[in-house]
Amino acid sequence: MSPEPPTAPGADIVVVMGVSGVGKSTIAKGISTLMGWTFAEGDAFHPQANIDKMSNGIPLTDEDRWPWLALIADWMREEVQAGNNAVVTCSALRRRYRDVLRDADPAVRFLHLAASEDLVGDRLSHRQGHYMPTSLLHSQYDTLEPLDDDELAAGSVVCSVEGSAAQVLARAMDALRLTPPADDEEGHRA
Repeated sequence: MSPEPPTAPGADIVVVMGVSGVGKSTIAKGISTLMGWTFAEGDAFHPQANIDKMSNGIPLTDEDRWPWLALIADWMREEVQAGNNAVVTCSALRRRYRDVLRDADPAVRFLHLAASEDLVGDRLSHRQGHYMPTSLLHSQYDTLEPLDDDELAAGSVVCSVEGSAAQVLARAMDALRLTPPADDEEGHRA
């Protein structure tokens, strides 16, 4: 049995991480809906120059990522200061990227959605309307650094994306030890 994940006083922040196409947005939105938490799409923080590079099949460099990560960290910091529980998507593929996000709140937890490159490649080949081409997937797997032991000990978790979105969401909620709040007599979240 793993230790209880730490939480910030008055706020819980979860970063749903992983390679493009693994289902970060779907699972993060599911957590947000079930828990009544604030949701943010990490891709929305990308400057247009980053989007243009990825759209053209050019992998981002660390220099491209630092301002993007700083914007996400600033958003998380504002949510913590406001006492809001929140969930945000962000690839967070390297430990040093996660460290930038952790600077917003040391108690931030990461939910790493994990899958084989073949599975994600198949999903990406069927996805429409996203700027991230399938051709960049291999570079993401090359960049990916799994969660370190100290990150796992601090409450971050790894969750397989095998199965349906509902199954993955249930596994993620269980792994994060999140229980949706009960509805009151009028159907409002308590």
